[in-house]
Amino acid sequence: MLRVALATAAMAVPHHVKLSPSKRTRREPVPVVATRVDSAIALPPHQAYDDLIREAANRHHVDAALIKSVMQTESAFNALAVSRAGAQGLMQLMPQLAEELGIEDPFDARQNIMGGTLYLRQLLDRYRGNLRLVLAGYNAGTTTVTRHGGVPPFPETRKYIKRVTELLERARRDEKS
Repeated sequence: MLRVALATAAMAVPHHVKLSPSKRTRREPVPVVATRVDSAIALPPHQAYDDLIREAANRHHVDAALIKSVMQTESAFNALAVSRAGAQGLMQLMPQLAEELGIEDPFDARQNIMGGTLYLRQLLDRYRGNLRLVLAGYNAGTTTVTRHGGVPPFPETRKYIKRVTELLERARRDEKS
């Protein structure tokens, strides 16, 4: 938070540089665009991407609570997260998958959320809405799900399914209350 505040302040304060006569150049003036930040509102990570999540949910017809639960489990809402396996961004997309989904910058929150949600949509269609298989496919890959004829027996994948499912159920309860 401190870095964001300092960066915002640095952008808001005008910087003046005066060149000594020996260092002046005779170049044409370059047009300059100035911006000013008057205020900034810090959002907690679990709310920072709500607008993008809603947009992705509407575009790809995927439950926003599912997107958010996957995102929380995958990266804890860290847009710059990189896993040991090389998965990147908020929804932890592998580089090859990101490329297949048309994502140019997996660390761009909007692109990552849109791509990850599109992938969830593809998995929902492939597994006819079976959430356990969708989550297993997202975590372990569709080839692994096919090879095992369902949810693979990996503790990591089973723990992943349980975690996302719990978050999803909690989100749905909170929506009702």
